[in-house]
Amino acid sequence: QVQLVESGGGLVQPGGSLRLSCAASGSSINEMGWYRQAPGKQRELVAVIRTGGSSNVADSVKGRFTISRDNAKNTVSLQMNSLKPEDTAVYYCKVVRGIYNYWGQGTQVTVSS
Repeated sequence: QVQLVESGGGLVQPGGSLRLSCAASGSSINEMGWYRQAPGKQRELVAVIRTGGSSNVADSVKGRFTISRDNAKNTVSLQMNSLKPEDTAVYYCKVVRGIYNYWGQGTQVTVSS
C-alpha cells in the first residue's frame, strides 16, 4: 500500500508560479508523475519522471513546467511557471509500484485574474 500526500495548490494570476509536491509512503517506488483534469475534460498526463531520472512533459506545458524527484525522500515536485488560465485543473499525483498505480486525492490549481 502506498499513500500520497499532495501540497502546493492554490489560486494564482496568469503568468504566476506554483510548486506542487507529493510525498509517497512505502518503498520500491518506480515511476512518479502528475496528471490533471479540468471540468468537462479527460484526465491527462502532465509530466512523469522515472527512477533513473528520465522525464517527459506534455507538449502543452513544455518549457513552463519542470518535474523533479528525490528518491531518498520519495517525493516528486512539479514547478509550474508562466501559468495560463487553461492550466486550471485538479492536479493528481500518481506513483507506480510494481504493477500497481496509486493516486493522490488531488489538489486544485486555479489560474485567474
